[in-house]
Amino acid sequence: MSERHAARTATAPTPAAPTAPAGPPADALADALSAAIAAAGGCRTCGACCAYAADWPRFSLESEAALAAIPPELVAADGAGMRCIGDRCAALSGEVGVATACTIHPVRPEVCRACEPGDPECGLARARFGL
Repeated sequence: MSERHAARTATAPTPAAPTAPAGPPADALADALSAAIAAAGGCRTCGACCAYAADWPRFSLESEAALAAIPPELVAADGAGMRCIGDRCAALSGEVGVATACTIHPVRPEVCRACEPGDPECGLARARFGL
């Protein structure tokens, strides 16, 4: 087992799942948020999820091959996730809310692949940046 794999499978604190505030049904909010994101240019103008919290880009389901594809300089010192500068993933380029891109998009971790525009986590991250 590699050091990176051992580090990500060790008991690391898992961030609490964000909860959406009470209001309209979650599906209606997600649909409205997805439409707003699409109208604004999609995720490439946002990047809020990639700059929300340093403990969010954690490794969990990646194979050894998938981990090996991520440039080592972008992996956190403990090997449990992506390296962050403050709360921002080191692989994110650009300005949040203006124009952003993931510099390792084809090999990004599963947690990043699971993010969907308009889902509750997206809404939480966008709200933090006033988007």
